[in-house]
Formats: sequence, structure tokens, C-alpha cells
Amino acid sequence: MALVFSIDDKWQLTEPSTWLDLLGWSVVTFVLLCLISSADYLVNDVIDRESDRRHPTKRNRPIAAGLLSVRAALIWAVIFASVAIGGAFALTAPLTWHVGAVISGYLVLMVAYTLVLKHIVLIDMLVIGAGFVLRAMAGGLAIDVPISPWLYVVTALGALFLIINKRRAEITLLESGAANHRPILEEYSLALLDQIGALVTASTLIAYGLYTFTAENLPDNNSMMLTIPFVLYGLLRYLYLVDRHKEGGSPEEVLLKDRPLQIDILLWLATAAAVLVVFRD
Repeated sequence: MALVFSIDDKWQLTEPSTWLDLLGWSVVTFVLLCLISSADYLVNDVIDRESDRRHPTKRNRPIAAGLLSVRAALIWAVIFASVAIGGAFALTAPLTWHVGAVISGYLVLMVAYTLVLKHIVLIDMLVIGAGFVLRAMAGGLAIDVPISPWLYVVTALGALFLIINKRRAEITLLESGAANHRPILEEYSLALLDQIGALVTASTLIAYGLYTFTAENLPDNNSMMLTIPFVLYGLLRYLYLVDRHKEGGSPEEVLLKDRPLQIDILLWLATAAAVLVVFRD
């Protein structure tokens, strides 16, 4: 995302070396974030292995299924975290050490979530949103592109949108056994999640609209508003899938399965890039 919205501010189309450097740093940062996220997921799956075995789909995860030992998982978690943090400070030195600091902060936050925060009602969802904001921040810092505060708000709200629907899907799937799998689910009801979801969905769309009108690095003619319909459709399509097909427990699976949603995202990216290129100052 940071790379797409840097076109107007950084990309010099007559100097391929400039945007190739930006693409390279973006890929490096993406890999480092994947490594640090993998480390966190391994630790989380180790801690949740018993409850995962009582889940109809999570019981197939390598640790819960006994395909990966606890010792091996923790060793790989340490390796991934070490490479990610060490690489962030080493590889981003020509630009800024802040990327390493953000990735380190992300690890601390996610470990705190895994050990404590995921057991606190509402905080469990807010922390996940904060984690996505840190990822976006790392991407912006890696290519030295200022990101509008509204884009951070959209990122946090978008993450909340996904996690709320994930919680809803888990409760619907597991019914009375939801609390046995994830104790925090006992604190939520479908009615409460529907109310929170309605608030977050509306807030996400409003925040994105404000971003398209106020961000400094976007065209002054407000042409980025052309991307708003794609965001609206994406939100509505996801809600439709959650309601009609009881999906949402795994956002990545929804994205991989649903062709209309894939086309919508591609059209959003293409429209945003076209606006930034056509209306460059």
C-alpha cells in the first residue's frame, strides 16, 4: 500500500533506478514482516495447541496435529525473529533505523497479545488493529514516504473489520463450544459483534473517504475519490460472504476463494495507481 501511494511523491518515471529501489526496499520489508509474523504465529500456536485440537479446522495446524514439535516450533520462532529484527536494523541502515524499531515493537506487542492481551475483552481486537498499523508504518518508513494519519486510521479500522467478522464466524461455527476453544469468545455475543461491526464498517468507509480528500501526497483535484466505490463494494461483499456462506473465520481464504472480491481489489489498485500517475504534479 505504501508503495502504491508513493507514486505521486517519489516515483520518477524517467528514472527507473528510483522506483526499482523503492520496490526493492518494499519487498525486503515485506519479507521481514512475514518472518516476524511467522515467529509470533508459531509461539501462538504452541500456546493454543490444546484448544486448537478441539477446533474443526485448526486441529489440522502442524503443531496441533503433532506434525511439528513444540521444541522445533520455538526454535524456528527464535530464528525467524532474530533474522527479522537483525535484518531490519542491518538492511535498512542506509535509510533509517526506525524500521527495525517498529518491527521490534511489533514483536513485543504481539507477544504481549499472545500471552496476556488476547484474554481481555475488546482489547484483544484493538491490539490486532494496532499490529496492522505498525506494519503499514514499517512499509512507509522503509521507502521514506510520509503516510497520512487517515490511512493509519483506515488500516486500524480495516483490521478491526476483519477480526470482528472472524470472531463472529468462530462463534457461529463452534456455537456453545466457542468458549472452550477461545475463552474470550464467552465475552462476545452475535448481537454485540453485529453492533460493533456496523460501527466499524461505517467508520472505515468514512475514514477512507476523508483520506482521499485530505492526504497531502494525493492529487489536489480530489480524484482519489474515484476509488471509494471499490472500498465500499469490498466491505459489502465481505459482509455478504460472512452472512450467506458463514465465511470470515479466515480472511485469507475468503480472498483466495472469492473472484468478485479479487477483481474489486485489482480494480482499486489499478484506479489508485492511474489517478496518482495521471494527476501527478
